[in-house]
Amino acid sequence: MTPPVPAGGGPAPEPPTVVVHADAGVLARAAAARLITALVDAQAARGEASIVLTGGGIGVALLRAVRASPAVDAVDWARVDVWWGDERFVPADSPDRNDQQAREALLAHVPVDPTRVFPMGHLAGAGGDGEGGGGVAEPETAAAAYAEALAARAVAGSAVPAFDVLLLGLGPETHVASIFPDSPAAVATGTVTAVRDCPKPPPTRVTLTFPALRAAREVWVVVAGEEKAEAVANALTPGADPVAFPAAGAVGRERTLWLVDRAAASRL
Repeated sequence: MTPPVPAGGGPAPEPPTVVVHADAGVLARAAAARLITALVDAQAARGEASIVLTGGGIGVALLRAVRASPAVDAVDWARVDVWWGDERFVPADSPDRNDQQAREALLAHVPVDPTRVFPMGHLAGAGGDGEGGGGVAEPETAAAAYAEALAARAVAGSAVPAFDVLLLGLGPETHVASIFPDSPAAVATGTVTAVRDCPKPPPTRVTLTFPALRAAREVWVVVAGEEKAEAVANALTPGADPVAFPAAGAVGRERTLWLVDRAAASRL
């Protein structure tokens, strides 16, 4: 079992801020510019930065836009910790893995420090990589290992680091990371949990939980497309239940941003 995150005190978080962009392309470029600025500001303030990445079409498009930005080198990538909010529990070389997509889109093209990149554990492949090759047999093992990695980078008394920016996509049923409506992950109290019988393939995953997501200074939910409009509206309804509408529970300690295109905002 992973340790709970200390509840902590302090004021209640501010309501989410919604920023609407013309279309998915503008959204990706604008979010990339915002992300570069946030990482540079974090490094100016604390000497380093930390980010939690997401998968999905718009998440990967955002990373490609960071790579293409003239300002990409403003970030000292060697002083950035890179985490993931969730991962498909499949072999390491699977194109379905969020970390593979992130490497292709950005990480393989900037000078990150490999020791500061923290992919979630993968399924031991059919070729017999086993534990010696980094693969494990069960998602619970991968979740426990990721919880330990998070705790090792956190300050004393905390179970997870204070991420500077945590990126999330949004599913049409309002799932974020791999927290689906009315699922065990939606009520998990540790920092990382295994997900089985996921309603969206692949069915087995590993995900950060709400307590871990809420440790971030800023949470950005990035959404494009009219097919997500109802989910956006449901998640942003005041008082929405995070168990029924998980995106409603994705809240940053200092700020929560919903970065959406006009199509996704059409029902607000």
